[in-house]
Amino acid sequence: MVSKKKKKYSSGEGAQFMTRKAALKKLQLSLKDFRRICILKGIYPREPRNRKRAQKGAGGIKTLYHTKDIKFLLHEPIIWKLRELKVYQQKIRKARAMREYGRMRKYFRDYPDMNIDHIVKERYPTFVDALRDLDDCLTLCFLFSTFPSLKRVPRDQSLLCRRLTVEFMHAVIAAKALRKVFISIKGYYYQAEIEGQTITWIVPHHFSFQPQNKDEVDFKIMSTFVEFYITLLGFVNFKLYHTLNLVYPPKLTSGFNADTEKDLIDEQAYVAERIAAMNISLARIAGTNEVEDSPEIDIFPTEGEDPQKLEEAKLEAEKVKKLKTLFKGLKFFINREVPREPLVFIIRCFGGEVSWDRDHFVGATFDETDESIAYQIVDRPSMDKQYLSRYYVQPQWVFDSVNTRSLLPINNYLMGAVLPPHLSPFSDKTKDQVYIPPEERALNDPDFKPLNADEDPSDEDIEEASDEDNDDDKEDEDDPETALTKQYQQEVQEDSTSEEEDDLDPEKKKLAKEKKKEMAVTTGVPHKEHPYQKEIEDKQAFRLREKLVRKKHRNLYKSMKAGQEKRKKEIWLLRKKRRLHDEKVKEGKKAEKKKQKMEALESALS
Repeated sequence: MVSKKKKKYSSGEGAQFMTRKAALKKLQLSLKDFRRICILKGIYPREPRNRKRAQKGAGGIKTLYHTKDIKFLLHEPIIWKLRELKVYQQKIRKARAMREYGRMRKYFRDYPDMNIDHIVKERYPTFVDALRDLDDCLTLCFLFSTFPSLKRVPRDQSLLCRRLTVEFMHAVIAAKALRKVFISIKGYYYQAEIEGQTITWIVPHHFSFQPQNKDEVDFKIMSTFVEFYITLLGFVNFKLYHTLNLVYPPKLTSGFNADTEKDLIDEQAYVAERIAAMNISLARIAGTNEVEDSPEIDIFPTEGEDPQKLEEAKLEAEKVKKLKTLFKGLKFFINREVPREPLVFIIRCFGGEVSWDRDHFVGATFDETDESIAYQIVDRPSMDKQYLSRYYVQPQWVFDSVNTRSLLPINNYLMGAVLPPHLSPFSDKTKDQVYIPPEERALNDPDFKPLNADEDPSDEDIEEASDEDNDDDKEDEDDPETALTKQYQQEVQEDSTSEEEDDLDPEKKKLAKEKKKEMAVTTGVPHKEHPYQKEIEDKQAFRLREKLVRKKHRNLYKSMKAGQEKRKKEIWLLRKKRRLHDEKVKEGKKAEKKKQKMEALESALS
């Protein structure tokens, strides 16, 4: 019996992938609806191993999807909801064209809503899964919370982003989950630890919104992502509030329940209401107390685990426990020139109390005249009226104290002082190829002495250094082992010369001299090695080890080497930038000193 010949591209990569055009035909959807459902379901284009086979012999580069993902979408109920929405849109267009405005209002009133709760539950079966994917969600929601009403961004979406982000920040404050903070030109970086998961997000700076060109930013795609992220963040906030024994939804200020057009447009009023909302405590469920901190870690030595790692984990837990109460019992007052939102959020996360001038902003809890204020945060060179009972520090002190997990000395952060560099706490210390700035190396290593730009070594210092080097060379020559060898040789020579001359037997005398010569110790001659010989041998051995890499692992090894070279180049570039910056600063200081000398000389001559 002759077997039937298999059709080409019916198996393998030809059957595993499907082009976007074929997917649209199979699902009977428009490109806009297909993009929307792929974003909501988390389906993305794939890169095949062999593109020609995956495209069934067609040339060019096409957008490919897994066939099983497209078949999975066939049973999605939201597709029928999209078709129903399209029917309503056609009815509305027809009623508008026929000028039947009563029927058009009826269609708008009965317009169906799309519920995507089941998609969130499907993509994130557990709460921990949702927390792992919360970084992009928070960053995009915080970004959309700063947008005004746009054509592609619904007003209700921006308002909901504002409320959900404030609810999440309240949950972080109540849980004392904040761990790291950093200021950059993009915004404020925050990192929190919730349920053992590390969450990092960015809050942008508050600037006036500038319209973007349609070619640069596709707000429709971003709005679709936000549509899904809003639902996800709502689930997360609900779970967090119930875990912390808080009432959900919380009762926030009136700015988050505004219905009038004025409240939605006024950005300054919104920011003031948002900060005031973060400065109030939330209502708790009746009959419950605050959530207790995690208990101390007990160390149980086991065979498989390193006791040193367990001890490090215990020390880290103690540091985190201390960090949670960093500002406990301290009162802070913020001047009006300081950005309040990040400082209010950070201070409240670590147990502190904060307030500001009630004449300029709403939500103040105590006045500037309060004698119990410990720190006043200012960002100006001087102040006319100062209180002796408090410290006046710049805002960077709060951020650096959080990152170092201790209250730093205020000497470098006083009013008008030149601030130390604001170092990023997000550097990965486990990686071997990471650029470490000189200031961070000086903090970690007390013996490290960086060459500052204002330190110009003079000729006298160079001469002293050369004299010290010569003294060190002399000390190396008078090594204890060398001195003992010389002393022993001198004793042997003295014994040989002081031998009795009146010995009667010359043969015995000759044998004794030869024996002493054999027993004498001679000075060793150092063998000079080629300075690059060991390096050449190591490189040759490394090349031989590289050839032993298996063929299936060779591509992976090449990509690892390429990554190492890329990181090495980045580190070299950063070091070069730093060196050029230091040289520029040094030249500027030299020019300034020269100018001062010339001015002093001119004044003396005049």
